[in-house]
Amino acid sequence: MGAEANWDTLPEQLLDLAKQAGAEAAEVFQSSSSARPVFFEANRLKQLESNQLEGTALRLWTNGCPGIAVAHGPISPQALVDKAIAISQLNDAETIELSRGMAQRYPDVGVDVPVSQMIEWGETAIAEVRDRYPEVICEAELECDTEVTRFVNSLGLDYSYSDTTLSSYLAVEWVRGDDFLIVGDGQVCRDALFPNALAHHILERLIWAERNVPPVVGRVPVLFTAKAADTLWGTVQSALSGKRVLEGSSPWSDRIGEKVTSEALTLYQDPDEGPYSCPFDDEGTPTQKLVLIDQGELRLFYTDRTIGKELGGGSTGNGFRPGLGSAPTPGLFNTLIQPGQSTFADLIKSLSDAIIVDQILGETAGISGDFSVNVDLGYRVKNGQIQGRVKDTMVSGNVYTALLQLQALGQDADWNGPCYTPSVLLEGLSVTGRR
Repeated sequence: MGAEANWDTLPEQLLDLAKQAGAEAAEVFQSSSSARPVFFEANRLKQLESNQLEGTALRLWTNGCPGIAVAHGPISPQALVDKAIAISQLNDAETIELSRGMAQRYPDVGVDVPVSQMIEWGETAIAEVRDRYPEVICEAELECDTEVTRFVNSLGLDYSYSDTTLSSYLAVEWVRGDDFLIVGDGQVCRDALFPNALAHHILERLIWAERNVPPVVGRVPVLFTAKAADTLWGTVQSALSGKRVLEGSSPWSDRIGEKVTSEALTLYQDPDEGPYSCPFDDEGTPTQKLVLIDQGELRLFYTDRTIGKELGGGSTGNGFRPGLGSAPTPGLFNTLIQPGQSTFADLIKSLSDAIIVDQILGETAGISGDFSVNVDLGYRVKNGQIQGRVKDTMVSGNVYTALLQLQALGQDADWNGPCYTPSVLLEGLSVTGRR
């Protein structure tokens, strides 16, 4: 099987062996991560862990036919090349799309935080919640994760960088007789976590949920918190994919330059923003700022090298691998929604009778835009005041139609996974529930 290779020199060795085996082009994608999660259960520190993962993906072409082989941990370079060559013989020929470049080490981002600091942050958040609600049970997970990425190909490109991300999630269980409530919220940041802000978000929702009230039903305004707004943006991201355009499945395929949403919406990508910043994609193409929707007008679709060439516009730097063993495909590494002018409190005051959605159950909308979600945690607003929590309630509609009727965006944008989104007020969604 051959001797194991040194991690630092492995990419060069794989490229040399691939060339010797007859491959006309090759690339190596390396990813290593180390994480130190801290777990709290039943209000107390339960477990500390330390995880380290390494993975290498070799993609090569023989007679234009692609082959991908993946290995984790110790690697026999010759065995990996032999596997990729064998796989290439099972595939059809394709156009080889590689980026030219040179060796470049991008600046590392993020700050490493000791376990003791994460324990302190977790204890602070839990104590603040239980000081107001001593009867609740808290669970939490905090993590410092460092990932190193390197991409090398046979055209001389050699890009690498390291990023450190901090994350926390706090879930609170509140049992009141036969009424069971779970409220959860989280943070993802580069340099520090803010346990007091996390606890404040949880406490605010517990206060709103102290009473159970019947929902308003029919076609009513619905206010999605920043945490719940991803119900909408997943569909929008799919519709903006160049791959969807090429397939003809995006309803916006032929609408560049046209209004596709309310003028209140501007959606963009910025490679230097937030904890999901990224200097290059998984094809070695530098990432760039993209304005995809500008005040409701469709401006651009995002692409990888292959899709961009077929659409005639080139890559936008959005070729990402769904998994280490997959070929790159168009994807957004972060999505930012430009916040509005209103505070969340002002949005609530503007509502005469409406529903706030904060947590949902079930799948969000697909590319069709149609959705019907159960409200896991939601509230009724009447005359500008939150009345209490609603149960057994469902909200349904169509994302594309709803965004044309978007009334307002809040100032309260936050990272919800790789999406920076404010709260979203939509007009006329269908609400059903038990009165």
